[in-house]
Amino acid sequence: MHPILFKIGPLTIYTYGLMIAVAFLAAIILAYYEAGREGMETARFADLGFFVIISGIIGARALYVLTNPSDYIKNPLKIIMIWEGGLIFYGGILAAMATSIFLLKKYRLPFWQTMDVLAPSLAIAQAIGRIGCFMAGCCYGRVCNLPWAVTFNNPNTLAPMSIQLHPTQLYHAFANLTVFMILFYILRKNRRFTGQIFCLYLCLYPIGRFLVEFFRGDSYIYFLGALNFTQGISIIIFLSGIYLYFYRNTSSKSQLNE
Repeated sequence: MHPILFKIGPLTIYTYGLMIAVAFLAAIILAYYEAGREGMETARFADLGFFVIISGIIGARALYVLTNPSDYIKNPLKIIMIWEGGLIFYGGILAAMATSIFLLKKYRLPFWQTMDVLAPSLAIAQAIGRIGCFMAGCCYGRVCNLPWAVTFNNPNTLAPMSIQLHPTQLYHAFANLTVFMILFYILRKNRRFTGQIFCLYLCLYPIGRFLVEFFRGDSYIYFLGALNFTQGISIIIFLSGIYLYFYRNTSSKSQLNE
């Protein structure tokens, strides 16, 4: 599509990098606003959101590099060029979770309530970030002849050129936007226990990710025949989300009965 938004002399503005910045800003603003609405300490929450998102980007990039080492062995400096594309969000989730646990203890913020506030922000950031993927051509799909197939012709794209492909980046964006809307609605209107929103994120996001992976055309590490590495992680996170959902629900009912 349009990997490079524009150039001003030696300065190149990559569309992917811009969309990551927009996603970052949107997530911080939403989390800050929702933290205030929840009566939480917004100053601490702003710091938390900043470090969680930074660690998430680093983790997402690290996992991408580890699963695509051949792209970086000859040119290690490309590892830091995230504005050109190349993030795996599960790496980001793991890194963000580790950072969250550390900072929540440091700032003495309630874990489950904080994660409830962060979950919709994470979903909307992922939706926006996938638009960046689409523009850069990374995370591209398999060959297809469907009416909504896309063709990348820009010489700077990361996708195969002049071939009709599944717009998997847009599939991801739509799935993440749907998750965001569900989480945001429940957070505002129908939350039954603290931790519910975060647990639902762990259940809902992997479903979309698992399904869209069947249409991905970029190289992956496969196991068990048709499933790839990311789908394996999706199954683990989904099952973890189911367990945590019922655990938190049961714990909340027990506390009310005491």
